[in-house]
Amino acid sequence: MGQRRLNIGFVALTAAIGGLLLGFDATVISGVVPFIREYFALDGAGGDLKLGWAVSSLGWGALAGNALAGVLSDRLGRKKVLLSAAALFVLSALLASLATTLTAFVAARIVGGLAVGAAILIAPVYIAEIAPAQRRGGLVSLNQLMIVIGISASFFSNYFLLEVGENNWRWMLGVQVFPALLYLLLLSLIPESPRWLVIKGRDEQALDVLTRVGGAAQAQESLQQIRQSLAAKNVSHGWRALFDRRIRLVMLIALGLAFFQQITGINAIFYYLPTIFAQAGGGVADAFRQAVIVGLVNVVMTVVAIWLIDRLGRKPLLVIGVTGMAVSLLTIAWAFNVEPNQAVAGAAPLTTNPQLVLIAIIGFVASFAISLGPVMWVLLSEIFPNEYRGVAISVAGFWNALVSASVTFVFPWELSTLGPAGTFLVYGLFASAALLFVLVFVRETKGRTLEELEGELLSRPKSTPA
Repeated sequence: MGQRRLNIGFVALTAAIGGLLLGFDATVISGVVPFIREYFALDGAGGDLKLGWAVSSLGWGALAGNALAGVLSDRLGRKKVLLSAAALFVLSALLASLATTLTAFVAARIVGGLAVGAAILIAPVYIAEIAPAQRRGGLVSLNQLMIVIGISASFFSNYFLLEVGENNWRWMLGVQVFPALLYLLLLSLIPESPRWLVIKGRDEQALDVLTRVGGAAQAQESLQQIRQSLAAKNVSHGWRALFDRRIRLVMLIALGLAFFQQITGINAIFYYLPTIFAQAGGGVADAFRQAVIVGLVNVVMTVVAIWLIDRLGRKPLLVIGVTGMAVSLLTIAWAFNVEPNQAVAGAAPLTTNPQLVLIAIIGFVASFAISLGPVMWVLLSEIFPNEYRGVAISVAGFWNALVSASVTFVFPWELSTLGPAGTFLVYGLFASAALLFVLVFVRETKGRTLEELEGELLSRPKSTPA
């Protein structure tokens, strides 16, 4: 390999295209829901659960992807896992768009979930491991930016494909094949993670990559830091390492953020967005247009987060954003209360203020986009020790996907049982708890190398008597 300098922006952006695909794959279902409900005859209470299963199946597949991705990336390399994810995205899009039974549809979405589970974990890890410390936050956040671009692209795509005919939902799902093939091609042009190469004893290759990233002098210093980080450890490797008492704080932060990111309902909102807007009043086309607006807000606020994350810091963004999430969710719950004089037997539910529902959902998405959306993944890519980062992030990602799949699975039932007001009240209370968690447990990480963070976070539990 030559010494030509790497364009680290291109490398990070290439890895982050996995985020675009997972964002698209996850939320394209929002436009498909009304059509597959009719196509697969998902009626009644049993139909609600089947619909929840169909929509959440991507999340259940992501569980397996999360569980396998970290271990496989530690064994085979970050790049190979990303290449595998790209191939699975292609396969899933083809199979789902051609499905003629609910079982085949769910199976295809589970395949896509495997890709989502791998991409959402390994892309930010790869970027964090190759990026210079002073640019790491912004570059890792590119992954979240691509996720929200993928989300927005799915809303646009669904809206423009709405009128193509009775097979519109097949086109909505199948169009993803093209960016997935592009991702597969571009991944072949980027190098392997230098930190993974050092872990595998391939120091010369690691030095070559580090030199192309930061120059010869910086490369030697970075290589030495990585070696010292690995040599200083006397811990169990693999899954057992996660029970080491010295990383209890790290695991608490990781699992807590992974839980609160999903239990506050972000994916339930994205996956059922036109359905939610339809309940607030308005036709199908209006609901799809409103989803496009939400997607655009998501993109803009994620760009703001990327600009701020290495300036303002991780924790301040979390505090500001989670506060906004809690206020917005409680506002949605209030807006969905039915006024007594509006309640007519057999009539569709009326809200006290349909426009307030739209404004509050936009506020929630904007707040999420500057906080738990990008910041959680940045922190997860930073706080775990080098030698078992892949395994640790798999555990956090598995937990995140489990909560996400559970929330999206029960959402149709929640709407029928608790109503929109009760459902969003529950989410708002969880967001309030998330704010307390951030204030008490989360540590700031901006501007520090991965090895410096490792020393700081692992040293804290040592001062506590057994």
